[in-house]
Amino acid sequence: MARYVVMGAGAVGQNTAKELVAVGHEVRLVSRSGRGGHLPGVEAVAADATDVDRVTELTRGAQALVNALNPPDYSAWERDWPPLAAALLGAAERTGAGLVVVGNLYGYGRVDGPMTEQTALHPNGHKGALRVRMWQEALAAQDAGRVRVTELRASDYTGPGIGGRTSMLQELVVTPVVKRRPVWLLVGDPDAPHSWTDVRDTGRLAAVLAQDERSWGRAWHVPSAPARSMRQVAAEVAALVGRGAPAVRAIPAPVVTAMGLAVPFLRELAETRHQFDRPFVLDSSETERVFGMAPTPWEQTLADTVASVQDPAAVPGAAGSGISATAA
Repeated sequence: MARYVVMGAGAVGQNTAKELVAVGHEVRLVSRSGRGGHLPGVEAVAADATDVDRVTELTRGAQALVNALNPPDYSAWERDWPPLAAALLGAAERTGAGLVVVGNLYGYGRVDGPMTEQTALHPNGHKGALRVRMWQEALAAQDAGRVRVTELRASDYTGPGIGGRTSMLQELVVTPVVKRRPVWLLVGDPDAPHSWTDVRDTGRLAAVLAQDERSWGRAWHVPSAPARSMRQVAAEVAALVGRGAPAVRAIPAPVVTAMGLAVPFLRELAETRHQFDRPFVLDSSETERVFGMAPTPWEQTLADTVASVQDPAAVPGAAGSGISATAA
């Protein structure tokens, strides 16, 4: 039995904690609110993740520290992310704990084919550049012999236990179809293939990387089901709830841009529009081969997601209803 510290009690953090507890480890789940105490075998602690001394205190004796945090204000990453990343990297250096970072695909920028871990990092906006800079700083610390680090990268989340702006698929496609509302997309081509990552698989990989010495010093892609367009998903959801395939319409880009003048979140979507205007496909074959993992079957992911939208308490094993996860 070993001890692990998971920072962030959203869906990713809670699923990571559950995976580690399931194989007999002690887990300390840390967040601003201290939530997560309902999870069997998990010690929930309230703390400020930017306080490196406090994070260090909580991490002493741990095998690894998992950064499953995500600043709540999507428009303020440049302000909020650096102190969080610096505190966790500093705590890992001070304690000798490995650092597992839950990342996303922003750093790849515009791509012309499936993304692998060897795809060059060419961000096309400030949030992507920030994520790349954070990763490079952590990797430089490992190269200097000060720490062990790894990063897992997931595509846009779906799955039970998440909601709000955490999952574009849930907010714009799954929930409207289940609730019999019109489907209007804020960005993207409804027919562009897109990879969707089950948030539970993200927690599962975070737990695996935290325990496996092969993980350190590089990034890994979260196993994700074959890509599907938002129109395909809308039709599949409709079939599950017993209705015909709905119309899926995209709001014109100039209209979304105009709306962004008043809504900062919409303004920030411009940087990631390319992820939905063209095929955006994650290749997770290397992770699957090295660690013997496979993504949750898409049919199960979608059925569980629909069930959780219909009744947040209906899906056994979901991290909880309406819990924010790290954005992809």
